[in-house]
Formats: sequence, structure tokens, C-alpha cells
Amino acid sequence: MDMQKLVSQQLKPGKYVIGVSGGVDSVALLDILAKNKKLELIVAHFDHGIRDDSKLDQKLVQDLAKKYGLIFETKSVNLGLHPSEQSARDARYEFLKSVSDDHQADGIITAHHQDDVIETAVFNLLRGTGRKGITSLGSNNFIVRPLLGINKTQIKEYAQLHKLVWREDSTNQDLSYKRNLIRSNLAKNPDKLATDKLLKQISHLRSTNKQLDKELDELATKLTKDNKLVRGDFINLPHKLAVEVMAHYLRRNGISSYDTKLLNNLVNAAKTYKKGSLSSINKTAYLMIESQFLAIMTDQR
Repeated sequence: MDMQKLVSQQLKPGKYVIGVSGGVDSVALLDILAKNKKLELIVAHFDHGIRDDSKLDQKLVQDLAKKYGLIFETKSVNLGLHPSEQSARDARYEFLKSVSDDHQADGIITAHHQDDVIETAVFNLLRGTGRKGITSLGSNNFIVRPLLGINKTQIKEYAQLHKLVWREDSTNQDLSYKRNLIRSNLAKNPDKLATDKLLKQISHLRSTNKQLDKELDELATKLTKDNKLVRGDFINLPHKLAVEVMAHYLRRNGISSYDTKLLNNLVNAAKTYKKGSLSSINKTAYLMIESQFLAIMTDQR
């Protein structure tokens, strides 16, 4: 496999922020992309402050940026010893987005790979996030993940062949994190045939989701007035379709973290709660139940 060609063909010429943790995946990706003269790269490293030795990761990435002659940006925070995976992810992407804005970049590049696709699908399946969660790890118009067709073994082989230096994150062995537990179980039971089948199913579902989202967007547009759902029309939807429309409505309003339980609660509230009632979405957002409309509110006033 020509990893250089496979990765480069997924990127248009331009300026990109590449997230580099110091692990083998991002170090290998940085080495590949640094050889592409059509790309202007900004190396971005985010220190979560979870490990005592994280400063060594930062030093390694800074040295790599200097080696390749690239701009280096970093930020250190202290999320504590056991932050939620969601809070760590949110903080990391907020940093990458800010670096992208500062440098007016064309996009962000991350080193997620094929194994991550499977882990994320299983992780979200267990969380009950439904069809969107199973296919959530992909590229879009702004975030490019060029290693999604390459597995961890191939990445390590590239890194070893090119004598790259990287650091192992000790928290990856902490099985109190659900994703690490999933990764550990998958590693203990390797089944290439099952893996290939699962990847094909995820790919198929991703194509199906695109078509469903197009149909849902058209339906949601018909059910929406001034960014509010028309309650009467929404109530008349079959429950499963109402759940899909509610999820689409949340995504339209910038809310992407939800599970099946929350969606069912919101749909039931929309159909049964009295006028003026609120149904919680997260710590800062609520679904306001009006007599004729359903609207997302950011506080209780």
C-alpha cells in the first residue's frame, strides 16, 4: 500500500491545522503530510493535563514541528485525573478550531484511523446513539481524516520503516475508560473477516444515513417555522419518525451529543407536556413546550 498516495489524494492543496498528540498515529501522519509540498501545515498539540509526563509529549511534538520547519501551536489545560471522554474531546476540538481560526486555515486534519472507526461504532452503539453515532467518525467539509482506510498495524509498520519516534500514552491502558475497554476486547479477539464485514456495514449505513438525512431535512423544513417545530404536525408523526425528526432538529441547532433515551424523553414531552413546560436537553439547553410550537431555549427564563 502506498500510504503517501492514499493520504495525499484526500487533501486539496491549502493550509491545514494538523492535530498531533505525539502518538504513533499522528506522528506518522505528520511525516506523510510534511512531504506534500502542496500543503501548508500548522502543527497543533493539546495537553489535557491528565498525565504527569504529558510535557514530554509536548516537547516531542514541538521538536517534530521544528524538524519539518512548521509552525507550532500548543495549549495546556488541567482537566483532572479522570475527565469524561466527551469533555476531553470537546476541549481538544475547541482548541483545534481556535488555531484554525487564528491562521485562517482551510481545514483541520486528525489521525483517526480504521480501528478508530470500529471502536467508535461499538462505543456509540453501547451508548445508544443510534444510526448517526455508528457512522459518526468520518471526514466532512472542514475536518479531514485521511487515515480512515488504514489500520493501526499498517500505521505502525510505516512509522517503524521510516524510523519515526513517538510516545505511548499510558492512559490508553486505563480500562476505566470505556473506549479503552472496547479496544482491549477487540485486540484480544481479532477476526479479520468479521472486521471487514463490520466496516462494510458501517460504510453502507453511512450512505443510507446521507439519504435519510436529506429526506429528514426536507420533512423538518416543512415542520418548522422560524426555527420552531410546529407542535400539531409533530405530534401526528409516528413515534420512530418523531424521534428521527427531533434528532435532526437538535443537530440543526448545534446539539450533537444525545442518546436514544433523551430523544424518546423529548418526543414524549413534546406530545404530552402542558404549555409552558420545559424538558431538559443538557446542562444549558431545554425544549420549550408551547401550545403551537416546540423551541430550544438556552435558559429557563
